[in-house]
Amino acid sequence: MEYNTTRNHLIMREYGRHIQRMIEYLLTIEDRDVRERNAQSVIELMGFLNPHLKNVEDFRHKLWDHLFLISDFKLEVSSPYPIPTRETLRPKSEPLPYPKRYPKHAHLGKNLELIIQKALQEENTDKKNGLANAVAYYMKLAYANWHKETVHDDAIQGELSSITNGQLEFTNTPFVRSFRPVENRERSGSGYGGDYRNKRNQKFQRNNNNRNNDRNNNDRGGKFKKKRY
Repeated sequence: MEYNTTRNHLIMREYGRHIQRMIEYLLTIEDRDVRERNAQSVIELMGFLNPHLKNVEDFRHKLWDHLFLISDFKLEVSSPYPIPTRETLRPKSEPLPYPKRYPKHAHLGKNLELIIQKALQEENTDKKNGLANAVAYYMKLAYANWHKETVHDDAIQGELSSITNGQLEFTNTPFVRSFRPVENRERSGSGYGGDYRNKRNQKFQRNNNNRNNDRNNNDRGGKFKKKRY
């Protein structure tokens, strides 16, 4: 019994174990003419087992490349196409460059530091104040998201002053809306007992409709009812 754990690595699964064994057998043939004839037969069998390659442009070139790849580029036969090498067929990709940015304040991120630097370089007073307000708004929003609680404007201004050495101040209050106003909640019927209030109103309306129906049925029956003596 032969198990897969005792076999060598299957290089291309789409061709199967038998094709790989045939190509390994080609490496053991010493006569070059016999080896080339058998290589042609293996190429025909590879194309027969993978008919989808016929839709690929220059599919026979692809088959020859796969033949050399399965043989680990050790097969010495004449090929109608340029014989590939390990470097040309499987080129090593260049390492992907990662951005190397190390923010001083990691909880705020590097993008906020870039905006602060742009605000400090801005000469227009209105634009500078607008950038300062946007920075303060984001700082308060980040604090509310991470700590789940509100923060006073003095704390935001103190941290902003420490970051910019007192060169940047915000003028308006960067209010973060974490909840809707009470009147909007009551009007929409959500929040602070809104669901209970809606259910109570629906139940009250059903009771009124039932009482009205009963009253109408009693009136109709009393009008057309005849007295029997």
